[in-house]
Amino acid sequence: MNKNMTSNSDMKNMDIKALIEGLSKNLGDTDNVRTRFAPSPNGYLHQGHALSAALNRQFAHHFDGAFMLRIEDIDATRSRPEFCDSIIADIQWLGLNWDDAIIYQSSRIDTYRSAFNRLKALGLLYPCFCSRSDIANVLIGNPVQHGPDGPHYPGTCRSLQYDEERIKNEPHAWRLDMAKALHNMPILKWNDMEHGEQYADASIFGDVVIWRKDAPASYHLAATCDDAADAISHVIRGMDLFAYSAVHRLLQHLLDLPTPRYWHHGLLTDSNGDKLSKSSDSISLMQMRKSGVEPQEILKFIIFNQISTGNS
Repeated sequence: MNKNMTSNSDMKNMDIKALIEGLSKNLGDTDNVRTRFAPSPNGYLHQGHALSAALNRQFAHHFDGAFMLRIEDIDATRSRPEFCDSIIADIQWLGLNWDDAIIYQSSRIDTYRSAFNRLKALGLLYPCFCSRSDIANVLIGNPVQHGPDGPHYPGTCRSLQYDEERIKNEPHAWRLDMAKALHNMPILKWNDMEHGEQYADASIFGDVVIWRKDAPASYHLAATCDDAADAISHVIRGMDLFAYSAVHRLLQHLLDLPTPRYWHHGLLTDSNGDKLSKSSDSISLMQMRKSGVEPQEILKFIIFNQISTGNS
């Protein structure tokens, strides 16, 4: 990457138009566009996050809409204040300022609990007392269906007799009984701006966790509730989350929540072809910021690669 860069305002006009041209048939209503960037403060942001934030902001502002920043900080065991501070500093440094106040998931526990209680009242949830090692041991020699997240939960706790005392005293999660949830369910669809109309087959995940034992709501429940609460019209996120939209569409139906349009964009990859990630210690925006890299340089690089190939 070189130092001869365009300004952020130039990029808004140059780049987002090229991307929208390829999405024009599936944009849906663009009168009240609201997008969001929703990172978790469990590590430092990398260029893949910058791409998602940039696409969300530029898409919203192209249609005179609003771009929201949401911090997914409900996992107290992994979320750290320094990561949260770095997220805010990185987004400001990139010039991708958000509209309205920052939204923190930790302020919405009551919203998630209300949704959880509704699913529970419908008889669609059951408590699961299994540890990861318990599940792994059951799976030895007992093949089960595999989905995007790996082997399906084997159903150990699905038929247990309801025991209020055990629920009160033992750590447990709450799982969605997928078979019950899908019983007599109409055909559910969702629309991806790049990939077109999709059928929402949440059964490929098995009995997903809705309420965690080590944190409040699962990602599936929290993200679905948040997008509705924030009136998000277009969810713009990476292709690594594409399959999850089936679960979110199911939850939207069960909870009577609106379904936004989606855009699952291509992922940035490293020299080995692996996606950038916190777990693989991809170079962080903070490191780049402190080393003197210009923010416009990063934005030009990531969006150029998104337009050309979908990844880099």
